[in-house]
Amino acid sequence: MKENEITERIIGAAIEVHRHLGPGLLESAYEECLCYELSQTGLSFKRQIHMPIRYKEIVLEAAYKDLLVEDTVVVEVKSVEATIPIHSAQLLTYLKLSGKPLGLLINFNVPILKDGLKRIVNDYSGAPLSSSPRLSPRLRVSASKKALTPQETL
Repeated sequence: MKENEITERIIGAAIEVHRHLGPGLLESAYEECLCYELSQTGLSFKRQIHMPIRYKEIVLEAAYKDLLVEDTVVVEVKSVEATIPIHSAQLLTYLKLSGKPLGLLINFNVPILKDGLKRIVNDYSGAPLSSSPRLSPRLRVSASKKALTPQETL
């Protein structure tokens, strides 16, 4: 399936969610409903994906992306008054870390959903930032513990 077809189906699912719920709910509610709609369309997706971040000689486990659809499109769900440049930067960082080509920033907290959609293309030509050579042994920082712990290479 081509990227444009995938994004069209994602946007169609998002419009369906927005049509039924409107603005004003938490991101988690929109994400849950969007996942339901994606499953109805037959698109494969993963939720709340953990992404390792390599920083110098350690690997941090601190980044999460909302959805990955068809192993191609990263979807970042928002429910904010207005998206600001940092939201686009966040999605672009996720694209670079994962090496995925395309992202959708969807803000459901708008009267008309088309005003809350932004398509972002990853034009970073290098390897995914998270796929750098593994360290042995390496240190990881847990997002919840904020402490370094040694761990053998996977």
